[in-house]
Amino acid sequence: SQTLKIGKVNWQSKLNKAEHHTSDYNSSEVILRRGQPFSISLNLKTTVQSWDNITFIASTGNLSMALISYPEPSEPRCLNFTILSPADAVIGRYKLKLQVLAGNRVFSKALGEFVLLFNPWCPDDDVYMAKEKERQEYVLNDSGIIFQGLEKDIQPEAWNYGQFEEDILDISLAILDRSLNHREDPAVDVSKRNSPVYVSRVISAMVNSNDEKGVVEGKWSGKFRSGTNPLRWSGSVSILRKWYRARYRPVRYGQCWVFAGVTCTVLRCLGIPTRVITNFNSAHDKNLNLSIDKYIDMSGNTLDLTEDSVWNFHVWNESWFIRRDLGSFYDGWQVLDATPQEKSKGIYQCGPASTRAIKEGDVNLDYDSPFVFAAVNADCVTWIRYSKKRKERIYSDTRKIGKFISTKAVGSNSRVDVTDNYKYPEGSSKERQVYKKALKLLGVRRPGKRTKISRPRRRFSRARSAQTPTISGKLILEESPVIGQDIPLTLTLRNLISDFKTIKVKLKASEREGNSVSISLPEEQISFKISYSQYKNHLMDDRKILVTAVCQIKRGASLLVEKDIVLQDPFLIIKVLGPTVVHKPVDVEVTFTNPLSDEVTHCVLRAEGSGLLKEQLRIQYVNTCVQFEIIPYRSGTRQLQVDLVCTHFSNIKGFVMLDVAPAQ
Repeated sequence: SQTLKIGKVNWQSKLNKAEHHTSDYNSSEVILRRGQPFSISLNLKTTVQSWDNITFIASTGNLSMALISYPEPSEPRCLNFTILSPADAVIGRYKLKLQVLAGNRVFSKALGEFVLLFNPWCPDDDVYMAKEKERQEYVLNDSGIIFQGLEKDIQPEAWNYGQFEEDILDISLAILDRSLNHREDPAVDVSKRNSPVYVSRVISAMVNSNDEKGVVEGKWSGKFRSGTNPLRWSGSVSILRKWYRARYRPVRYGQCWVFAGVTCTVLRCLGIPTRVITNFNSAHDKNLNLSIDKYIDMSGNTLDLTEDSVWNFHVWNESWFIRRDLGSFYDGWQVLDATPQEKSKGIYQCGPASTRAIKEGDVNLDYDSPFVFAAVNADCVTWIRYSKKRKERIYSDTRKIGKFISTKAVGSNSRVDVTDNYKYPEGSSKERQVYKKALKLLGVRRPGKRTKISRPRRRFSRARSAQTPTISGKLILEESPVIGQDIPLTLTLRNLISDFKTIKVKLKASEREGNSVSISLPEEQISFKISYSQYKNHLMDDRKILVTAVCQIKRGASLLVEKDIVLQDPFLIIKVLGPTVVHKPVDVEVTFTNPLSDEVTHCVLRAEGSGLLKEQLRIQYVNTCVQFEIIPYRSGTRQLQVDLVCTHFSNIKGFVMLDVAPAQ
């Protein structure tokens, strides 16, 4: 019999890209999604015999699988096939070969390589997402918004995910291959890559560099001279490329929104629907007793007497998939947190934790649900420490933690509150019931004391239990200040009972430690300001100022009043000077007005945007206005980000959304 000889292999690139929703990948590779049929044509140098038994074999690592194939109507020397991969196939890079059984002889022919991804369009895939608009947002949208700031001053920050940019798919697969799991046992690791639970957990470990020489090194204090200030990153593409091109050396530096942005890029690139979540007033409960203790001195200074902390905001990810390991009740959004905070099974990784498990207090379920539960549910207890032997519990708040949990809306840049996905209404009987359930599952006998994990003990004799204050207080910011302006504040104290009392007020941050204030009925107001000259040399890169007022009464409970202030950067005005069309140059104008009396120098303007600029653009900025050119290379809605770095301003950011028309 005559041996089957194959000439050209036609992967039907345009057809398969459209059918598999992979047209946006800037890659010459064949990129397919599992559980979805794809087409291939084989041009032959010999005639096909009726007895030919043809099988397509796909292999990755040490795994091989026979694919289901259906012959289509063909020419005499052309074979057309529709081939189907399993909906639970391992994702990754495959080699495809044709195997022909002719009588007692077997012939094999290599046909080429393809990349197989998760498939949210396939109902049989664990990552299946039913709504097309959500698939467009959580898989195909290559830009987004990460919310930051304070619970009462939420700010949208643009982020360039860029999951379809050149090299990003290769880098995402390289991240899996660089993992500790893969280095310890490549065959076992590859065999588990069919599970989004497994893959997402590996990514949560690999995006930080703490254990596995992963992508980003974290840094939360001090100077950033040996790397990049986390505030200056605007997207994931430059970070991932820097890690890849430096032969996997961790990129310095990142904080929570950077870890979450990079994680979102990698998971969307691999086909797992993913979004970025911001939790305001986020607890880091070191010992998992669901109680966050804070100590201050009599002047309102925070004392370092506990490992617990509360972040103004913390950013993590949610990915969408079913939980075969937990049961269908826990399907849906799963929390992943790549920020290295606590070890899980010996590695700095977190999740996936089902949001349903968090809401119901099922903190006994995998993975890391106690840590996530505490981040949105822990109670806060504040103490004044008068001396080594005396402290006073002045404040206990069951409603402070886990506020305005936010994500970007589907199809727009507006904010969506998803707090109800994480917990029942604050203060409701159901919310307290779930809290007590979690305490029991964690082995905590009462809030603040845990039996399973010991906590460093500090001896305080004469520790008073909290009394009910007879005054209330509030710090009011009259207007949202911009850097360079004075900050006007008013402290309002209200007498809650009908007596006359004298209160000693100590204000911190304004460097004003006030005299005694007398209050009868009903209230007293203290107006003051923090001048620019007072704060300009003390302002950190995050532009945050914490104002505290410690109000002490001779006979009665003390009161702590706090207010976080984030100073606003001046605005960038971005104008696109013409229509945006694929492959057609267009100018962009950026204008900056300096609000300070001081001169700003050493200014650098940077711009980036997937589908608009293939590499980050950097321009020395010397005037109040600058122009640069972009040449869009992808149609649709695109996000152009611009930021300005100079003396006095660590990072001024702006963005504009562009509707890019197809090439004419």
